[in-house]
Amino acid sequence: MIVRKPQILLLTLAVSAALVGCKKDETPAAQADAQAQAAAAPANELKLDESKLPAYNAFTAADLDTNKDACTDFGGYVNDKWLNANEIPADRTSWGAFTILDERSVAVQHQLAEQAAAMKNATGVEKIVGDIWASGMDEAKINSLGITPLKGDLAAIDGLQDTAAIADYLRTTAAKGENFLFGFGPEADFKNSSMNMAYASQGGLGLPDTTYYTDASKADKLNAYKAHVAKVLELSGVAAADAAKQAEDVVKFETRLAKASKSSVELSRDVSLYYNPVSVADADKLTPNFSWSEFFKSQGVASPEKFSLAMPSFHEEVSKMLGDTDPAIWRAYLRFHTVDGASPYLSNDFVQENYAFYGKELNGQKEIKPRWKQVLGTVENNAGDAFGQMYVKVAFSPEAKAKMEQLVKNLAAALKERIQGLTWMSEETKAKAVAKWETFTPKIGYPDKWRDWSGLNTTHDDYLGNVRAANAFNYKWALGKIGQPVDKTEWGMTPQMVNAYYNPLQNEIVFPAAILQPPFFDPNADDALNYGGIGAVIGHEMTHGYDDQGSRFGPTGNFENWWTPADAKGFSALTGKLVNQFDEYKVGDQKVNGSLTLGENIADLGGLATAYDAMQKATAGTEDPKIDGFNRDQRFFFNWATVWRTKYTPENAKVRLATDPHAPAQFRAIGAPSNLPTFAAAFQCKAGSPMVRADNKKVVIW
Repeated sequence: MIVRKPQILLLTLAVSAALVGCKKDETPAAQADAQAQAAAAPANELKLDESKLPAYNAFTAADLDTNKDACTDFGGYVNDKWLNANEIPADRTSWGAFTILDERSVAVQHQLAEQAAAMKNATGVEKIVGDIWASGMDEAKINSLGITPLKGDLAAIDGLQDTAAIADYLRTTAAKGENFLFGFGPEADFKNSSMNMAYASQGGLGLPDTTYYTDASKADKLNAYKAHVAKVLELSGVAAADAAKQAEDVVKFETRLAKASKSSVELSRDVSLYYNPVSVADADKLTPNFSWSEFFKSQGVASPEKFSLAMPSFHEEVSKMLGDTDPAIWRAYLRFHTVDGASPYLSNDFVQENYAFYGKELNGQKEIKPRWKQVLGTVENNAGDAFGQMYVKVAFSPEAKAKMEQLVKNLAAALKERIQGLTWMSEETKAKAVAKWETFTPKIGYPDKWRDWSGLNTTHDDYLGNVRAANAFNYKWALGKIGQPVDKTEWGMTPQMVNAYYNPLQNEIVFPAAILQPPFFDPNADDALNYGGIGAVIGHEMTHGYDDQGSRFGPTGNFENWWTPADAKGFSALTGKLVNQFDEYKVGDQKVNGSLTLGENIADLGGLATAYDAMQKATAGTEDPKIDGFNRDQRFFFNWATVWRTKYTPENAKVRLATDPHAPAQFRAIGAPSNLPTFAAAFQCKAGSPMVRADNKKVVIW
């Protein structure tokens, strides 16, 4: 089980991972030269064989389906030819620009992990990475152990006979970074963003969202989950008939939790739900069967003057369940989640069952990932920052960082001009919006200061032990921030992740090194592709500072209202129109949720418009190169659509529609452009075309 942090702040563009490598057009001679240099590197020095990395999925004119009309079906015009020619790999649930880059990342990580494991007398991050890798790849030993690594845990659970014992067990396991029922960790105080405070949020569910327990349309997944619970309990040593009965109890238990929890839609649309500062004494009164005074003491954290007991009704329900639920049901719940959480690190029967439900049943993944990919995922999840220190040594150039810094400056200038030119916003609110703009902090590539991993002890021969040691280490490191000033040098993502994010509490935009490659960014590409790719990503993250949730935080990162009532009302009307636009999109017979995806849709719209402005200013007075017969504006929009070139398994699409604050990729490709007159002009689209919204339907926010 992984330490959970309150899901508050990282209003991200998309989730994936990757790394920089050779370009598609790199010559065999250049590859051979690179390999020769790598072979000549000193012992224990990391090296990369770029010839073994998958190719980029960059835009080319050959991708265009000329049988389609850009003004009618722009997504199909740019992407359908590629999508029809490429299948989702059997060990994945989606395939496209992000996941292809993830394959590159995995390929590089594979090389680095093997080198780290083979190092003589390795120390530091190389030892940690090498130990987790080597222990995870020792499949024969792991299989020989079976359930043995969990015998002590299961015996402790079997001994829980009353409320007091269960509450004590929850505290004890939480102190190891294994919190079954709620997320707990540090985050900046909403009202004083320079200081960290403790946040406790909801949790405890095995399914992706509360709706999986309550909606009739998801009854098949709930029944499949019940069967999975029974199978895991049976694998752990419970007799089949007893396992089936206990699975019924566990699902009823979680359904009760779900009914007291907030849904994904509620959480994505009201960030204030995470902020409920209370004293420890008042929290104890709310949850008489779960003492927060004892909890803080057990975690080694000094009892604070206040902490955020987010979603208090959830915690109140947990307290009631401690008092009125049969301890036998608690034991079944804790046994299942202990084994289920550890399953990826146990013998193959547990690994296969974990895949069968979470991968195949829930997300439509046809085949389990090969073991080496599974183990790399473990390294990333438990020591990703340590792995990142190795990654940047071989995969990020100073030239890329310098060009990115210039792009960020250009996008920032364009955004300021857009804010100042808004016709629907008063001068009073504009001044405050600009004040917030002036405090934006960009972070590019990787942290200026690396995290210290000394104190984490790992070995070459204990996979689950290494995972638990890393989990406990990470949890204690996180708890050490509570009550301390925010370290503004820290990153919320690893350098090898293909992503970007905006953090409203620090008013910062962050671009990990791995996203700085095609189709997003190529230092050697023309301006149109870079502005339509990474430029729009930069604009997207900046716009998050002004989306429906980011706009609730001021220039210093504090949670505050800086809007006039009239401007707030006008903003709400505009965002409501955007909700309606995305409500009209469908995947099969299931509608996109425009409310769930609103923040990302606002950021897409503002980011794309801002990137276009920045490109126009950066290229003013220069000749349009007109590559492959297409002008700069057209290529700008081509690359925007290429970024969203993605297909999903039907099962994964359903999970995303229920839980993902990002709209399906095919609608991100067309949603924002359909509101921009610059798109219609670029392709000479006529009024009434599907990609040209009527004036009363267009949305211009930022």
